Amino acid sequence: MRPIRPLFTVRNRRSARTRTSPVAAVALGAALVLTATACGPSEDNAGGDSSSAQPGDSNGDDKIQIPDAWKDKLKEKGIDLDEWKNGAWKNWNQDDWLREAGEFVNPIIEDLWDPDRMRDADKNPDRGVDDSDISGDQGVTDPTPKPVEAAAVKAPYHDQVAESGKLFFDGPKGSMVCSATVVKDPAHPGKSNMVWTAGHCVHAGAKGGWYRNMIFVPSYNDSGKSAEELQNAPKEEVAPYGVWWGDWAQTSDQWIEQGGPTGGKGAPYDFAVIHVKPEKGSEGKSLEETVGSALPVDFNAPAVPQIDTMTATGYPAAPPFDGQKLFQCADKPGRLSLSKPDPTMYRVGCTMTGGSSGGGWVAKGQDGKPALVSNTSIGPVTSGWLAGPRLGKEAKGIYSAVSKKFADQ
Repeated sequence: MRPIRPLFTVRNRRSARTRTSPVAAVALGAALVLTATACGPSEDNAGGDSSSAQPGDSNGDDKIQIPDAWKDKLKEKGIDLDEWKNGAWKNWNQDDWLREAGEFVNPIIEDLWDPDRMRDADKNPDRGVDDSDISGDQGVTDPTPKPVEAAAVKAPYHDQVAESGKLFFDGPKGSMVCSATVVKDPAHPGKSNMVWTAGHCVHAGAKGGWYRNMIFVPSYNDSGKSAEELQNAPKEEVAPYGVWWGDWAQTSDQWIEQGGPTGGKGAPYDFAVIHVKPEKGSEGKSLEETVGSALPVDFNAPAVPQIDTMTATGYPAAPPFDGQKLFQCADKPGRLSLSKPDPTMYRVGCTMTGGSSGGGWVAKGQDGKPALVSNTSIGPVTSGWLAGPRLGKEAKGIYSAVSKKFADQ
């Protein structure tokens, strides 16, 4: 199987080894990482203005403005903010990747992600899984589902799935992409700034760190234009609801300790939550208010036999797709077990490829209403199905921790 990993990995800063690992996001990369959809690196231009003002920064001419607490942490790692903005973030040696750092640092670099850079970001840390990764005697695995042809979402996307969007970030191999979903925030009803995606879309796993320059673009290419048509499209059309930088990311310790570019290790815990803020301000509106919707997350979804249909949504970027358009697959889920001690995963037939990693899976929750119940994690080397983690206590712990962290903001 091949994981639908981010098209490129997100900036790696290792969080404390708690059950839920925090990633203090200072937007450093624009590539998205998907397990099953991998795209090659592209030439990145780090030029561009710096971040929107953040509390605690008073350096008048500085273009990257970061809270004092973050400045101190960056200084401890020997990072010069001006050098970072001017391209130092492209240095991916072990020290600069900050694997052992306790937080995810992602300073805003304003206009780093212009329409061309977004369009050209198509890499995906390929995390393939083959038949040898699936053992028939480990847990419960249902027969391989028949492929379900991915269906193009009708444009404008915002009218169909306003919660869905595209994740961009930078990794060692270039700019990458994943998919993500706006989810509700218990601490801020109706005003959430929280986004759900896959763990491999924010952190490279056992042999890497946090990705950099991470942004979320809700309803990316809302009008469904082709790659050719997007070449001259203004940013307001490519990102109609703005560009939102991750200022915190959190994934599971299991993913950080076990995950990798191939195989299924860590996949049952391949989920993450990102807290975001607007690149240029939003007149006080939250992400949920801006897009007009957010999905609840069900951490105790009905058992597989009781679920008639799950719908996976994402921006597949590996051939035959190009990452510019939104697609969906709907199928009755089955079960997939990669390792007996780990939770059994959901599996559906679907022809989406890398780039769709991290995209939300929606089904009827315990209350009978639509809820996010999983996210795209892995798929086979030859596309035909996708698998996503069951969201249990570990996932709920991460979700609750991110909500609590920003409860007073």
